[in-house]
Amino acid sequence: MEIRRVNYTVLFFWTFCFIGTAETHNVSTPNIIIMLMDDMGWGDLGVFGEPSKETPHLDMMASQGMLFPNFYTANPLCSPSRAALLTGRLPIRNGFYTTNAHARNAYTPQEVVGGIAQDEILLPQILKKQGYVSKIIGKWHLGHRKQHLPLEHGFDQFFGSPNCHFGPYNESVCPNIPVYNNSQMIGRYYEEFKINRKTGESDLTQQFLWEALDFISHQNTAHQPFFLYWAPDATHEPVYASKQFLGRSQRGRYGDAVMELDHSVGKILAQLFELNIENNTFVFFTSDNGAAVMSGPGRSGSNGPFLCGKETTFEGGMREPAIAWWPGRIPAGTVSYQLGTVMDLFTTSLALAGLNAPDDRIIDGLDLSSTLFNNSVLERPVFYYRGNEMMAVRVGLYKAHYWTWTNSWEEFNQGINFCPGQEVPGVTNHTQQEHTMQPLIFHLGRDPGEKQPISVLSEEYLEVQRHINAIVEQHKRTLVPGEPQLNMCDLAVMNWAPPGCEKLGKCLKPPPSKPWKCDWPH
Repeated sequence: MEIRRVNYTVLFFWTFCFIGTAETHNVSTPNIIIMLMDDMGWGDLGVFGEPSKETPHLDMMASQGMLFPNFYTANPLCSPSRAALLTGRLPIRNGFYTTNAHARNAYTPQEVVGGIAQDEILLPQILKKQGYVSKIIGKWHLGHRKQHLPLEHGFDQFFGSPNCHFGPYNESVCPNIPVYNNSQMIGRYYEEFKINRKTGESDLTQQFLWEALDFISHQNTAHQPFFLYWAPDATHEPVYASKQFLGRSQRGRYGDAVMELDHSVGKILAQLFELNIENNTFVFFTSDNGAAVMSGPGRSGSNGPFLCGKETTFEGGMREPAIAWWPGRIPAGTVSYQLGTVMDLFTTSLALAGLNAPDDRIIDGLDLSSTLFNNSVLERPVFYYRGNEMMAVRVGLYKAHYWTWTNSWEEFNQGINFCPGQEVPGVTNHTQQEHTMQPLIFHLGRDPGEKQPISVLSEEYLEVQRHINAIVEQHKRTLVPGEPQLNMCDLAVMNWAPPGCEKLGKCLKPPPSKPWKCDWPH
């Protein structure tokens, strides 16, 4: 597959800044910015071959940094992948899964009782040891009850929402999602924070941008190292963009949202140059899971050459766009073929800050510092989990599927298709298929779309199977699952009366508590 080389001459300011800021900064405690997109696909960036060329700032970021074409999330759904990023641990370990049914994706809609466990250690909690000030902007999605919110888990500041921007709702049945400034609700989506479902207009991305710029400026003035976790959600259905970007893309409303996010990334990186802190700031851009292709054209992104999308453990569901950027430290214009995961951002960020990961638990993330600075490649497996089941594993260029499933026949017959136009006989299916005795094995270099399994009769298959089976057996033998946090639901725990609602007169009366086991259909 082609990785495009980009040289956009229109971005004169970036080029001038990149050449003209040769001063060396103290990098013992570099600033850290993680940009996590929502449902953005591998194929949405021009540098990965998207033909409309509507991501010039991200493409320029790649040309000034390191591109990772083999970078993965830890789960094909939003909440578990975010929990994995911030803990450095697979969702099966940190509790962000369900045991209500086999191999079901689960997340944190507002009726879910659980959230991130109190005994999990998040990245900002450890960064505090080196004096970092941490802020999350955008979507949290690790639980909305008070004990689960960001400020209870190491973040110093929070501007955004604990849940996705679904709605609008009838408040007598379901409350609209709150927006927080630190520990206090300051309004709700579709009320004080407008999203026009008909036109797709919303200025939320602009608000998230200005919050980021203000935070960076303030921390620079205070001479304090910072961790910014910037997690806008404009590319999640219902997709939105501000008025100045609506109608600009060749790719419909989804493309409008991507263009605005690309513009925002450019603004943030330009500010680092303006403040002369680009040589002391590590920035990483990626997404939480593959594009939600079930939403249809104009409302979802592209997973490039990969099979299926969000919710599945095929490549389209878990391989993500990824760019690392640190002028003066990460060699410009490089491509790394390291197998990376969002969990590596936990361990790598700690290492860059001069800190060690916790040694009282299994950490799945690797320290990729040697990859970033020397483009070395570390051997490691990548495990593809869906709920409580390890569905597949990648080792080198080989991927073995031990279970396959897209979604149920019931959903498929209702028009919900996680692999639209991509059905592969014997590979994609609407009932759970077990292959543990004879896994489906693909060579992702020859067959990135997972369309032709290697013949089980070939010497190649037998050799690869022996090697991968040993890795899987070791993984399962040492695996101690965490307590599942996503089993129980209750309408009484929804966002009826978040902290701060009294000041706004926005408190709503909850119904009586009637907990039940959550139903996760896929």
